[in-house]
Amino acid sequence: MNPVEVKTHPDFDEHESVVFSSSETLTAIIAIHSSELGPAAGGCRMYPYASHEQALTDVLRLSRGMTYKSALAGVPFGGGKSVIMGDPRTAKTRQLLHEMGDFIESLKGQYMAAEDSGTSVADIAAMGERTRFISGVSGGRFGGDPSPLTAYGVFIGIREAVRHRTQADLPGISVAIQGVGNVGYHLTNLLICAGARVTVADISRQNLEWVSKIPGVNVVPADEILSAEVDVLAPCAMGGAINENSIYSIRAGIVAGAANNQLISKEMADELLYRGILYAPDYVINAGGIIDVYYQNCGERSEDIVNKHIERIGPTLNTIFTSSDSRRLSTQAVADEMADKILNRVHHQAA
Repeated sequence: MNPVEVKTHPDFDEHESVVFSSSETLTAIIAIHSSELGPAAGGCRMYPYASHEQALTDVLRLSRGMTYKSALAGVPFGGGKSVIMGDPRTAKTRQLLHEMGDFIESLKGQYMAAEDSGTSVADIAAMGERTRFISGVSGGRFGGDPSPLTAYGVFIGIREAVRHRTQADLPGISVAIQGVGNVGYHLTNLLICAGARVTVADISRQNLEWVSKIPGVNVVPADEILSAEVDVLAPCAMGGAINENSIYSIRAGIVAGAANNQLISKEMADELLYRGILYAPDYVINAGGIIDVYYQNCGERSEDIVNKHIERIGPTLNTIFTSSDSRRLSTQAVADEMADKILNRVHHQAA
C-alpha cells in the first residue's frame, strides 16, 4: 500500500511509522503508534487476513491499543504491533520466522516483538536468532510465555467488575469465555479455582479438549457463547466480537475479557453504556502480558513484584467504572481520557 493510503486510513491516528515487508516467504506490517513513553512494544500476530487492507486495519488498531495499554499499566513502553499475513497452521516456516526477525532488526530497536495470536514462545525465539529486539522468551515460572499473566490480569479485572456491579465476589458468579487458547485456558482455571461457574466455547477442537480437562467446565457451541445467560461475558478470541450484530444478543451484565479490540467501533462502547452493560476496556484489563514483558526486559522478574504490578489493574478499573457512573460516559471514553492525560503530560515534560 502506498503512504497516502496508509495516512488516510480511518485508523491511522497519527502513527509514527508503518512499515511493510513483502517477499515470496513473508508478507508483514510493523506499526509504531507512539514512542512517547519508550520504545514501541507489542506482540507479533500471524493470521490469514483476507486482504492487505484488513491486515493494515488490525495492526493500526492493535498498535494504538498498545500505546494506551502501556500508559495505563504504568510501564515505559510505547505502542507497536506487527502482523504476518498467513495461516499459522500451514504457512509458518523457519525461513519466514527468520525473515520476520530481520524485518524487526531493520528498525534498530524502535519496535520490540513478543508472542501474540498465531505465534508462540518458540516462534519468537526463532525470530530472536536474527534480531535482538524480542521479549517473552526468558525463563521463569512460565518459560517466558506472558499469556498466563495476561489471564491473571483479566481475572483481577473480572473480580473488580463483579464487585463494582454486584458488591459480591466470584464464588457462584457465572462467566462465559469466548476462546480458550493460551489466555482463555488459564483464565478458565483461575475462575474455576475461585468458585465461579464457567462456560466456554472455541472453534478449535484441540483447545476444547485441553480446557475440558478442568473439572466443572461447561462447553457450548461457538455460536451460542455471546448470548449465554451469564453474569460476565469474557471475549478472549480475536477482535470485533462486540459488533452491530452481536451486541443486541448479549445477556451478560458485564463484558470483561482478554481479546484486543473487542469492540468493532467506539460506538459499541456507548451502546453498552446505554444498555446498562459494564464494559472493562480491553487494553486496561489485558495488560498483564505487557507488564510481564517489561519485567522480563529489565531483568527483574520476581513473581511477587510482577503480580503486585498486575494487581493494580483492579484499582485502575475501579477508577474508570466510578468515573463512568458519575459522568454517564462510556468506560472506553474514560479510559482513553486517562491515557491521553498521561501521554500529554510526558510529551510536555519532554518538550
